[in-house]
Amino acid sequence: MTAPTIARTTATRPRPVRAIRARPAAWLVWGLVIFFFVNLAGVIGSVVVSSFGERWFDTWLPQGWTGRWYGEAWRDFGLLPVLVTTVEVSLSVVAISVLVGVPASYVLARRSFPGRRLLYLLFLLPILMPPITYGIPLATVLYKYGFAGHFSGVVLANLVPSVPFVILTMTPFIEQIDPAIERAARMCGAGTGRIFTRILAPLLVPGMLAASILVLVRTVGMFELTFLTAGPDSTTLVVALYNSMSAAGIRAQQSVDAMAVIYTGTMLVLLVLALRVVNPTQLVARVKEEPE
Repeated sequence: MTAPTIARTTATRPRPVRAIRARPAAWLVWGLVIFFFVNLAGVIGSVVVSSFGERWFDTWLPQGWTGRWYGEAWRDFGLLPVLVTTVEVSLSVVAISVLVGVPASYVLARRSFPGRRLLYLLFLLPILMPPITYGIPLATVLYKYGFAGHFSGVVLANLVPSVPFVILTMTPFIEQIDPAIERAARMCGAGTGRIFTRILAPLLVPGMLAASILVLVRTVGMFELTFLTAGPDSTTLVVALYNSMSAAGIRAQQSVDAMAVIYTGTMLVLLVLALRVVNPTQLVARVKEEPE
């Protein structure tokens, strides 16, 4: 048998299929992931089903279906003012956080001064610490000066973790912009204000949009700080949901579940919007090593 014949025979011979054997650790990880998502789907599904059910005691499904619980939740809990307040608080926090956080991020990204790393760490503390640990002292101060219990108190309380969040998000974006662009603009006679508004601002629009969406999601879902500083006319959706569950009186569980579905749907829309706008890999950047 010649060499070409051997080569053709070898090429046409089917290769043995190797069995894919997963390690026990991989099966364990996949099992835990599936178990988590099954439980999560069960919890969310039970709330959604209950919000549309007439009666549901000892059966797999409710005895009847209706949508009147959403109307009762909207009317009994006054959801329209609550939603308007939630939007106003969230947009105010986003606007102030961006106005304060972007210039602070520019200073941290472009300037080298003693204590820069320590200052950056101090900005990160409100994000790393649980909100309840500094929420009670913060609420005490706001009540002392008359801010808590009103719209301004809720906004000020939510700014404490939101401004550092903008700084954490925007600093890598600013570091990725070549400083030579700014030097060239200065050589052409542009001042600091014009450089920031005409050159840097258009380049930072994706970063500011990402930070705004993330702060918006965080503010809508922030419970501790809002609960400690909110008043009758400054209650957001998450605090109203908690009040509906813990307040005195007899309420239909389906009505509370309907309100929970409304809150979950609002958060889901914001999260989908955030994931469409924000690339999570852009939030991870290597900080440049600069001398103190």
